[in-house]
Amino acid sequence: MDAKRLTLFAGHYGSGKTNIALNWAYRLRDEGRAVTVADLDIVNPYFRTKDAEDDLARRGIGLIVSEYANSNVDLPALPSQIYSLVDDRSTYGVLDIGGDDRGALALGRWVPSIIAEDDYDMLFVVNKARPLTRTVEDTLEVYAEVEAACGLPFTGIVNNTNLGPETTAQTVLASMEYAESVARATGLPLKMTCVDKRLINDFAGQVDSLFPLDILELYYMQKEGM
Repeated sequence: MDAKRLTLFAGHYGSGKTNIALNWAYRLRDEGRAVTVADLDIVNPYFRTKDAEDDLARRGIGLIVSEYANSNVDLPALPSQIYSLVDDRSTYGVLDIGGDDRGALALGRWVPSIIAEDDYDMLFVVNKARPLTRTVEDTLEVYAEVEAACGLPFTGIVNNTNLGPETTAQTVLASMEYAESVARATGLPLKMTCVDKRLINDFAGQVDSLFPLDILELYYMQKEGM
């Protein structure tokens, strides 16, 4: 998938969008681009981009996150630096959007500028293994709610179906019909299918547009506790 200047990842709570956002930022940085990650998720108290703060700093990736992230204060306050990220066209931005329609509302204030630049991907992350997105119909409900709340049209679908550390290649392969059905129903391309990079050789050309992920262990730890 070609990189737009801004890449936004949205999806239902537990879809794994934060882990994907971080991996996308790593890829852009490895390609030599200036990258900043912005955490707009004011809903999820579990795995946040701030959990990867040290790793991002080592890689030379900027991070914009609420000062209250990973504290016992959960305020819907977002840092003003996001305005700079949206406006500074010399930097690639990766934005982690809230996990439901309430979280997506936070994006609204930047939508006019994003649309005006017209160099963005707004990606809807789906995970068939999560309780509220196991069917195409339920997934489309979440899709419509998030898109309506933020006011920014989605441009593609990302399949991130997984069972945490129990995920196998078959887990992902079995989800492809579901992910492709979501893509057909929305009229959007299935831009990528995410897999643990340790499983990549098990696919042997069976899936197009695979995106290998480094799985942060904290992501699996938090997911098991949900």
